Formats: sequence, structure tokens, C-alpha cells
Amino acid sequence: MSENNINKSIASNDSNLLSTSSSKRTQDKMSDDETTKSNKISKSGWLLKWTNYLKGYQKRWFVLSNGVLSYYRAEPSSGATLNNVNKSSVSGKLSIRRRRKNHNRSATLENQTEVAHTCRGTISLHGALIHTVDSCTFVISNGGTQTFHIKASNEVERQSWVTALELAKAKAIRAIESEEEEEDNTANVIPSEELNTVVRDLTIKLENLKTCYDLITKHGSALQRALAELESGEDLASKNKIVNERATLFRISSNAMINACTDYLTTAQTQGHKWSKMIQHVNDQKLHLEEMVEQLARQHSHLEQAAAHQGQRAHGAHGGASVTSPSDDEENEFYDAQEGASIASNEDTSFILKIPGPKSSQHQREMSNDEDDRSSSEGEEYNSQKVLVVAESTDQNVLNSADTTDRASIHSSNSLTPLNQKTSLVKRRTKVPDKPNHPLNLWSIIKNCIGKDLSKIPMPVNFNEPLSLLQRLTEDFEYAELLDKAAQAKTTCEQLAYVAAFTISSYSTTANRTGKPFNPLLGETYECDRTDDLGWKCISEQVSHHPPMAAQYCEGRGWRSWQEFTMTSKFRGKYIQVVPLGNAHVEFTANGNKFSWRKVTTTVHNIIVGRLWVDNHGDMEIIGENNATGYKCHLKYLPYSYFTRDSQRRVKGVVMDPEKQVKWVLNGTWDNKMELASVTSTSGSPENPVYRTSNYKTIWQRRLPPADCDKYYNFTTLACQLNEPEEGVAPTDSRLRPDQRLMENAQWDESNSEKLRLEEQQRQRRRQREAEAERATIEGRPYPPYEPIWFKKEKEEGTDNVIHVYRGQYWECKSKQDWSRCPSIF
Repeated sequence: MSENNINKSIASNDSNLLSTSSSKRTQDKMSDDETTKSNKISKSGWLLKWTNYLKGYQKRWFVLSNGVLSYYRAEPSSGATLNNVNKSSVSGKLSIRRRRKNHNRSATLENQTEVAHTCRGTISLHGALIHTVDSCTFVISNGGTQTFHIKASNEVERQSWVTALELAKAKAIRAIESEEEEEDNTANVIPSEELNTVVRDLTIKLENLKTCYDLITKHGSALQRALAELESGEDLASKNKIVNERATLFRISSNAMINACTDYLTTAQTQGHKWSKMIQHVNDQKLHLEEMVEQLARQHSHLEQAAAHQGQRAHGAHGGASVTSPSDDEENEFYDAQEGASIASNEDTSFILKIPGPKSSQHQREMSNDEDDRSSSEGEEYNSQKVLVVAESTDQNVLNSADTTDRASIHSSNSLTPLNQKTSLVKRRTKVPDKPNHPLNLWSIIKNCIGKDLSKIPMPVNFNEPLSLLQRLTEDFEYAELLDKAAQAKTTCEQLAYVAAFTISSYSTTANRTGKPFNPLLGETYECDRTDDLGWKCISEQVSHHPPMAAQYCEGRGWRSWQEFTMTSKFRGKYIQVVPLGNAHVEFTANGNKFSWRKVTTTVHNIIVGRLWVDNHGDMEIIGENNATGYKCHLKYLPYSYFTRDSQRRVKGVVMDPEKQVKWVLNGTWDNKMELASVTSTSGSPENPVYRTSNYKTIWQRRLPPADCDKYYNFTTLACQLNEPEEGVAPTDSRLRPDQRLMENAQWDESNSEKLRLEEQQRQRRRQREAEAERATIEGRPYPPYEPIWFKKEKEEGTDNVIHVYRGQYWECKSKQDWSRCPSIF
């Protein structure tokens, strides 16, 4: 850039300096206003919040801001601050003696004021369910971990809050999704071309800065010379004019330098935020790659040791170095136990089981964040009891014969009324098309998804199986004959034992099933009518999209079962963990006994390197209700561990009566079989009792899948039949989902394209509902939230929890082929 051009730009920049600085101040003010607006409180006011049974509803100050609902004991205001200022100004006039006298009192008042104005609890509206109970009461729940029961003074105020909460929820969902899209776009961008452009702009601006620096140095030197000549005192008028000219040039050069620096700084700051995200993304990738390489090195070392050990055995070596055991139990290969091995005969059936206290008896019906509101009951909720179960020592031959006899009696059901097993009139398929071999780089897809919710990861169908989540839930009833036997049990404890075996059997299909089911679309349904051969039929529906939630209802011979399934799932790099949040229930029509439970955690290991394997672990409590109140079964799913003496995938548990006495003991594995033994005698103290049991009998055994099932997603026979096309199903049925059908037919490329179309179509419907809700809010009219087709929200009997209950009418509509209420989602 030439000096003449710089001088021209200096002149123009000098003339616009004032307007530029003024414009910058205006922009800063607008930015501050926007920040203030973004942090502005959407709604606030006094409401009544349920705390506990002792205090009931208490008055709280609620604040809705940035998609988060918070509550306080007192309204935050400036009055306390003004009082503090006035108090400090007056205290100067008081004597020292009176100050000391009031010191403790003022400190106490300040602490009380601070406590009153401290936030007592918050709940994020993103993924929360908002339900109206009556004209004044509404409930906010985020999937079971947190629930607020709130009551307004009148119906108008209640509707105003519900509308504001629904709108804030929609905005929060939109904001989070936009942030995730921005992060994905930033992480996936190829910065080479953009980086070259930015570097070129910064280089040009830096050259301008150097030119301005040279001009400032030149005009500064000329100004210094003019000032030195001015001191001589001769021809002051002409020299004064020269000094003014030199000063003007110096000032213009300085202003040009300031503007050039501002321009350079603005460009650097604009790109700095994006570059910092790129650097962070690169660092994260580097860390995960280092972990992967380290894991590969350890596995390589283990393989070398195993090969050396096998070589020694092949050459008949009986001594030598021992093989070192791996230290990280998550990095070991998982091997199945021998099929048909008896738990009672292969290992010690004596064990210690820790049973939690009575905190689950109310299903944690009130999830409150108010610490002092729940402090009164904390001490009585965490008592636990250790139970020692000892099996009677019996000769091995006698035990084996007894086990065979008991197993035969179980399968023949001599103690039960014979079940009328029917042969299906419909010829059903026994397998699905083989899974094609489409290799895909897993790391290239999931490297940007670490830490995110599994249901929000845009995975291709290559990692799916051709079943939806609704169909996977239906697989829970593969061994529904256990519920048929439970319906005819003679005692409640025996009935509960069969229910426990049924809950365990639902995990038998997960042992080798590592494919991800399709996420159902909002309003998607699935029916499965197996009354003719299996004796049960069920209907499922996706009732919520944020959070994803499915509702299911099933009825069989003398029983009916329903559940709400929602979950939290995170991808942690080496494993995926799924934590179910909804409750499942079963009720027997003959005696009115009802039992409820929540599923345990499922973890899929070796996501990046190694063979995928599934583990189920955690504690499950099956609680009796209605006529079975007081009965309880506690099951312990042992996590996989390399150093444990127990068999892997083991489950152990006890069935207790209302007097907390153990009546039945369960022992086995969730992927093979469960055995049951009755308690014959009790000894020890009430705090640590010892129970002796009779011989174990097999209460449930897994039906092995077809030998070649590994070719078609490790499906069982029932799983192969779940997606079989049927005539007369609802237009929203999962069987009619095009991307799922294309995947089953091995057309994976077409399935991926169809999956993207369906997901974008669902997003458009959601955006349309959000726009209608915003218009309703602006116009001051209520906007009804989404309502499921075959299920409705109701308050759960005995608790304040809101659940989805089957409306009925589905099978009637199917018989009439009246699907007018079904939306078009495919």
C-alpha cells in the first residue's frame, strides 16, 4: 500500500472516527441489551409446592428463566439490600456498646435472610413432562428423578403458568439443538480453505499496521523538529503554522493506527472463538485416540500371553511363568458360561444379600429438592439388612436327582391348573433375511458423540437391528407363561417368585443383541396379538418425543401388565450405558395382587475396540401393592468382574412377606435359567438372619435361539416374527415403517435415506407445533399439548405420579378398521 493511499485513508478515517466510536458504543449497548434480554426472567410469582406429608403444600416463589424453573422461600428483591445500607448508615450514630449488643441479632437476621433468598431447587424444562392434574394443580417431572407438584390459586393462573412452561420448554429444546448443531458443524468443518482466507486477511491488516507505524514515526519526527525550531523564537507565525500542520498529520496517523488496530483485533476475536472450539475438538480426539492405542497395546499383550500359555500346554509344559491377569475388568473378553450347567450343582448356593430399607415402599413418591423439607424422614429411609442364605448340604447324586424331579414338576405344572396351550392358526416365519456385510468405520461416526444422549445420536442403520424400540419392549413377554403360572399360584409369595422370574427372563434376549433398535416416531404404535397361541396381546405407543417415552399395555390369561419406558443413555467412549427410568406393573385379576418394579442398568462394552458384549447390573425391587401390600422381592444383578468367584451374569434374590421374613430364594443367571428354593428354617439375629433352604428347582430356563441366528442379528424365533407383515394393523404400526422394512430387506442405502426423511419430517411437525404454541401465547389463549392416541395421562393410584394409562378401544377400532384418529407419520 502506497503512502499517498495511506494519507487518503487517514483523512477519511479521521473524518469518520467520531461516528465509528459512537457506533461501537451503540453496538456495545445493544449487545448488553441483548444479553440482558436473554437472561430476562420469563415469569415469576407465588405458588404452592408440595414438600412432604408433614408440611403438605408450602408457599414458594417460583422463577422461570432460560428454560429452568427455580423456586425460593422468599421473593428476591432489593429491599434487603436497602435495609442493609440504611442499617450501616445508622449504625455509625450508635454507641459501641449498642453495636455489640445488636451484633449477634443482626448476624442471625442476615443468615435467615440469606437462607430465605437462596435457591431451594431447580428443574430443567428440556425433556420435562408438564401435566395438568386439576383446575389448580399441575406436575412437572423430568423422567422420574425429579418431580414438582405445584398448585396455583385459580385456574387462570394455572393455565398461564402451564402455557409459559410449555413455551419455555420448546425454546430450551430449540436452543440445545442449535448449540449441538453448531458444535457439530464447527467440529466437522475442514478449516484449511477458511484458515488460509483468515490468515491472508490478518496479514494484510498487519501490513497496514506496519505502514501506519512508519507514518506515525515519520510525522512524529517531523513534529519534534518543528517544535525544536519553534523554540528559536524567529518567524513565530510561519513556524506555528508548520507545527499545527505537523500535529494534524500526526493526529491523523495516530487515529488511522487506532482504527487499524481495532480492525485487526475485531477480526482476531471473531475467529478466536471458532479456533478455540477446533483446538478443543482436536485435543479431545487426541485423548481418545491415545486411550484407544493404549487399550490396543494392553489387549495385544494379553493375546501374546495367552498364546504363550497355549503353546506351553501344547508342548506339555507343566511349570513356567503364570499368565498375568488383566487389571481392568472392562477390557477383558467376555465368555459365555457352559450351557445347561446347574447353578445348584456347580457352585456354592450360599450367599449374603444386602437388602435396602423401606425407602422404596412409597416408590419415592415425592422427589423434592427442598433439603429441610425432607430432612425429617431421611434417617428412617436408609436402614439396610444383611441376609445370609445357606443351602442344605446334600449328596451330589441326590441333589441332581432332586433337581431333575423338581424341574419335571415345574414343567409339568402338577401343582397348577393345566394351561390350555393352543397351536397357532397362522403360519409364522422363523427367520428374517440374513444381515449383509457392509463394513463401516465406527469411530468416524461416533467420535463426535461422546457424552451425548444415545437417543439423539444420528446413527446410520448399519448399527441398528430391523426392530423398533416398541417391538423390543414386546419381547419382554417371550416367557409370559411365567405370568400364567403366577396367576394360578396358591400363595402370594409363590406368585411373587414367578413374577420375579418373569422380570429376569426379559433380559435373556439381550445377551448377544448388540444392535440398536430404531427410535420410534412420535405417535408410532405397535400391536402384537398372540392370543391364539401364546395367550396374550399387547399395544404400545410412543407418547412423548422430549423426553422419548413409550407406553405399553398387555393382557393375558388372568393378568394384565403395563409399563412406561423412558431412559437416560450416555456414550462414554468405551461403553454405552442405558438407565431405565419408567416403572412396570402387573396385576392379577383373580386376587387383585399388583406388583411394580423398575428395570436395571444395561451396559454395552467394547464400543471402539474388541467384541461387543452386554451386561445387566444393579438392584431391582418388586413391590407388592393393593392386596399384596407388604410383600417384596429384592433381586441383585451382579456386575461383571474378572476377580469374582460368582458365575458371570448371576442374579440372586429373596422373596419376603409383610413381616420381612424370607420365604423363597432365587438363584441363577439372567441369560440361562433361574432356580427357586423355599426357606426351611431361620436362625440368627433379626438384624442379620440366617435362612436355610431346601433343594433348588428350575423355575425358568431359556429357550435357545436357532443355531444360525448370528447370521440374522441373533434374533430369537419370537423376534423374527415381531416385524412380520400383517394385514389390518394401524397405519402408524412399526411394521409399516419404510426405513425399518428396507433394512430388513438388506437395502441399507435406501434405508438410510428414508430414515433421514422421516426424522426431518418429524422435526418439521415439531417446529409447526412450537410455532402454533408461540402464536397462542402471543394471543393469550391456551394451546393444548400433544395428546397420545391410545393412552392418556392419569394420576397413579396411591401416589401423585402422572403416568400414561391405556384408554382402550384399540382392538375395537381394529375390528372395525376405523383408523380415522391415526396421524400420517410415515
